[in-house]
Amino acid sequence: MTRALRTSAALTAVLASTLVAGNAGTANATIVAPPDKIVIEIATVNGSGCAPGTAAVAVSPDNTAFTITYSDYLAQVGGGASPIDFRKNCQLNLVVHVPHGFTYAVASADYRGYASLQSGATALQKASYYFQGSPDTAARSHPYNGPYDDNWQATDETEWGQLVWAPCGVKRNFNINTELRVSAGTSDPAKTSFMTMDSTDGEINTIYRLAWKECPE
Repeated sequence: MTRALRTSAALTAVLASTLVAGNAGTANATIVAPPDKIVIEIATVNGSGCAPGTAAVAVSPDNTAFTITYSDYLAQVGGGASPIDFRKNCQLNLVVHVPHGFTYAVASADYRGYASLQSGATALQKASYYFQGSPDTAARSHPYNGPYDDNWQATDETEWGQLVWAPCGVKRNFNINTELRVSAGTSDPAKTSFMTMDSTDGEINTIYRLAWKECPE
């Protein structure tokens, strides 16, 4: 695929009801996932990486997953890039309904894309996760250094003791904020460096895996 096609390829994000389950005392212990399905509603989609008209939202027929398709999630510097193009972000505000007696947290997330960085340029992919009204935020970032001209892949994983859990018995919107940032550094300012959430086949899955635990009675 040509570089131009790579930069315009779509990103698909999927929040699946598949899980990593556990209990509060043991990181690798497991419990049975809630017997009833979760229901996900998209409250808002905002950001320079998902500007109006460039993102499409679809919820799966069984309401256990959602897909966000992006057509213009691209950060770039140098060449003819606008000064504000060095950083792009997208914030998803979600309403997640879980079965009674359970709570959940995002245990891991897989991201992939493409980057073309000139020698001396740098890039950063970052994601943060938090519940509305909660001071607890889980954030992960992954740096990349030029020269670089290839697909990139990043995985965010959180230890059990550090998971940010949804409050039991209270409905709180869940926010996922992703960001791409590119810096020219010492690279030739006449040459473009970019980073985008895409892949060479024009489709990419970002899977958010849920951890479950039972709420105290």
